[in-house]
Amino acid sequence: MTHLRAEVTFGAAAVPLRSRSGSSSIVLPDDRPLSSETVLSELRLATRAEHDRIERVLRLTEPMPIERYGAILCGFDAFLRAWEPRIHAALPERLQGWFRARRRGGFASADVEWLRSEAGLELPDMRAPAAATLPLGDLAEVLGSLYVIEGSALGGRVIAPQLKRTLGLAQGRGASYFHGFGGETGVMWNNFRVLAALEVGESSRATVLACQSARRTFAALTELFAPLAAGADADAVESAAAPQRIAPALLRAFGAAAPPAPQDDDHIDLPDDVPEEGDTVFDLPLDEPVDGGAETQPLPL
Repeated sequence: MTHLRAEVTFGAAAVPLRSRSGSSSIVLPDDRPLSSETVLSELRLATRAEHDRIERVLRLTEPMPIERYGAILCGFDAFLRAWEPRIHAALPERLQGWFRARRRGGFASADVEWLRSEAGLELPDMRAPAAATLPLGDLAEVLGSLYVIEGSALGGRVIAPQLKRTLGLAQGRGASYFHGFGGETGVMWNNFRVLAALEVGESSRATVLACQSARRTFAALTELFAPLAAGADADAVESAAAPQRIAPALLRAFGAAAPPAPQDDDHIDLPDDVPEEGDTVFDLPLDEPVDGGAETQPLPL
């Protein structure tokens, strides 16, 4: 499932878009707003562990027997049949046409049918219950979940040629899902980046929601494909998720003094529950607390 690092293997014309009502920026007046790249950078950082975990489970860039490939396609088909209608319904009407033009679930279904009818495979009937329960009540959550599936399309540019070389599969012959939209894939990914930046990029709270949603989507896929993991990959599907993290770019938006450039050690764990506006998100430790004063600074959302 492969983002280019962009990420290489598992990430319509753009129009001016604004965040939905109620998702106002909390950047302080004397602070610059989050940059247009912040939401994508945060999504990449926040989902690094989940991205690596699903790649270890699927191993899509390695040669595989056609039976394993067929099981993987059945999983994507089951996930997308539950996930795509929910995403479409959760998007505002102004974005539904944009999404319809980039749905790939039909490709997965066509591949499964071809493998059954033409290749004679007996494929499992799979269900994806987690896809039906992902929280998608906020536009930021929808875009965070979209980040996972949109980014996975980039990996097809590596996976599709391998499938043709090792299994003799191609577009219309069992590999339509990973072929996707072919040469348009990169353009469509950049289009998604622009949309996500415009819809989420100025809101710290929305960025946190998007990151949490992306992590939940990765977790749902990992759970779905867990039976495909070999014994040596047991750690790839461990149930304990990595803690939600927030990087320095967001700390600045919350009003903290500007910290060093983003590094893994600079991240601060966030609670799993989505905070309400006005709640304290976390207590930032102070390096040099004033004598007799508090040792932490509460950062509100």
